[in-house]
Amino acid sequence: MKKSVVGTVCFLALIGMFTAVHAADVQLILATGGTAGTYYPFGGAMAKIWNSKIPGMNVTAQTTGASAENVRLVNKKEAELALVQSDTLDFAFNAKEAFKEKLTGMKAVAVLYPEIIQVVVAADSPVKDFTGLKGLKVGVGAPGSGTEANFRQLCDAYGISKDDVKAQFLSFSESSEQFKDKHIDAFIVTAGIPNSAIMDISTQQAIRILNITGEPLKQLEKKYPFLSPAKIPSNTYKGITEDVNTVAVNAVLIVSDGVKDDVVYSLTKALFENQAELASAHAKGKELRLESAVKGVSIPFHPGAMKYYKEKGLMK
Repeated sequence: MKKSVVGTVCFLALIGMFTAVHAADVQLILATGGTAGTYYPFGGAMAKIWNSKIPGMNVTAQTTGASAENVRLVNKKEAELALVQSDTLDFAFNAKEAFKEKLTGMKAVAVLYPEIIQVVVAADSPVKDFTGLKGLKVGVGAPGSGTEANFRQLCDAYGISKDDVKAQFLSFSESSEQFKDKHIDAFIVTAGIPNSAIMDISTQQAIRILNITGEPLKQLEKKYPFLSPAKIPSNTYKGITEDVNTVAVNAVLIVSDGVKDDVVYSLTKALFENQAELASAHAKGKELRLESAVKGVSIPFHPGAMKYYKEKGLMK
C-alpha cells in the first residue's frame, strides 16, 4: 500500500513538473520580410539563438510584407515580435505617411543594424543621379512599405514629383525579376548590405548604384532625422569597384507591449550575449552593437529591454 501511495505521489509529481514546464513554454511569432530581403534570414538566425539558449522559448520567424505590415501585425496582436525600419516605426507611432491612426501597442527592443537605401540601375544606363529617373519605370518597394516611403523622401529631396516617375510597387524579388527582364529601368532596395536580390542581379549583368550626396543629402538629413549618411564599400557587389555614398535608416526589433517583462529581458540578453554566434549565422550579426542598441529609434523601449540596458550602463 505504501509503495502504491509513494508511486502515485511520484507519478503526480512528474505530471506536475511536466505541466509546469509546459506552462512555462513561450510561443512567439517574429514578423520578418520577404525571402529576397535581409529580414527573413536574419530573423531566422535570431530565432534559432533564442530557441536554443532560452529554456522553453519557441520563436517562429514568419515571412511578411516587411516594415509597414509588421507594425500592423504587432499592434493587432497577430505577431509578438517584428523587424521594422526606424522611419516606418516613427510614422506608425505618430500617424504619419500611410498611417492614419497612431499605432502605439508596441515597444522597441533593440536597434540591430543600418539599412541602406540602394538605387540600382544598369551599368550602361544614362541615369547619373536620382533626377534621371523621371519618366522611367522604377521598382519602389511593396505598397506602403518602408522602401516606398524612402522613394517619396528621395523625390522630395531631389525636387521632383513622385508622379514624374512610373512607380512600380514591387517586392525586392519582384523588382529583381522585372529588372532582369528589362521591364523596369531601375529599382530601390532599403536593406542591409549585401542584399541577395542585388547580388543575384550583379552576377548576371553589370549594374551601378546611384550616389546620394550634396544638397539632396543635406535636405534628407534636415527633414528626416531618422536618415543618416552611409557608405556601400567597393566590391560589396560584383563589378562595383568604388564606394557608393548614400543614406540609411535602422533596422529595429520591436515587441508587442503585452509581452511580459521577463520574456523580453531574456530575449534581449540572449541576443547580445550570443552576438558572435549570430554573426557566424548571418553577416548582419557582425553589425549588432550593444553601444548602438538604444540609438536611432523614436518610440519607447520595453521595460524588459530597459532592464538589460540599465545593467549594462546604457540607460539610467
